[in-house]
Amino acid sequence: MNILNFPERKKNHERIVMVTCYDYTMASIVAESPVDMVLVGDSAAMVVHGHDTTLPISVDEMAAHVRAVRRGAPDKFIVADLPFMACRKGLEPAMNAVEKLMKAGAEAVKLEGIRGQEDLVRHIVESGVPVMGHLGLTPQSVKQLGGFRVQGKSADDRDRLRHEARACQDAGCFSLVLECVPESLAAEITRALDIVTVGIGAGQDTDGQVLVLHDLLGLTPGTQPRFVRTFLDGRSLVLDALDEFSNDVRQGGFPAPAERYAG
Repeated sequence: MNILNFPERKKNHERIVMVTCYDYTMASIVAESPVDMVLVGDSAAMVVHGHDTTLPISVDEMAAHVRAVRRGAPDKFIVADLPFMACRKGLEPAMNAVEKLMKAGAEAVKLEGIRGQEDLVRHIVESGVPVMGHLGLTPQSVKQLGGFRVQGKSADDRDRLRHEARACQDAGCFSLVLECVPESLAAEITRALDIVTVGIGAGQDTDGQVLVLHDLLGLTPGTQPRFVRTFLDGRSLVLDALDEFSNDVRQGGFPAPAERYAG
């Protein structure tokens, strides 16, 4: 998968599969799968570091995650999130953040929203860096949105998202994530754009789908959003393995003779 494949995939109605991943071990598993793309998301702040939002993670932390994923999945198309405020401190700091993520091993960067960032997106693209947009529920704006809520319900919001989607394409984005928007709106935007759309909580009519790897493996505790499907009860499997390990240690069954060194 490379940047030239995206228009072809849309033209041929070949859906794109994307997962969010943050570390070498998981990336090495994804590397052996038919998944097309890996997003090193700022959701690492929540999934890996235990924060309540994506806001606390830094550019340097994101770059460390990108390096780990690149080592684990050297042949996958990797997109890296530009974290909170990385693009709102002026052109030079924004480009420094882009440079760090690309040198860490990303093929593209993703940024949330487009209002006030059109010129920056153009500059990034003109600098040779592919940009993925992100509209709808933009987690970095969670404080302004009043929580993790579906976007695009009112007529005004639908009009705004249509306009912003077109603005992302016009600024040079090669693809666009649509998160937590009504299925009909996501379908309309997908049909209207020449670029690829990737949905998460946006119905089935986008050009691709993305889920957090920990969510689809059933490793994330608590109640999940309705758009998350768990394809494996990973948390229970891990707990079962830990129970078995603990019992074997306490009962003297581990290590067994074959697992010891003589001498």
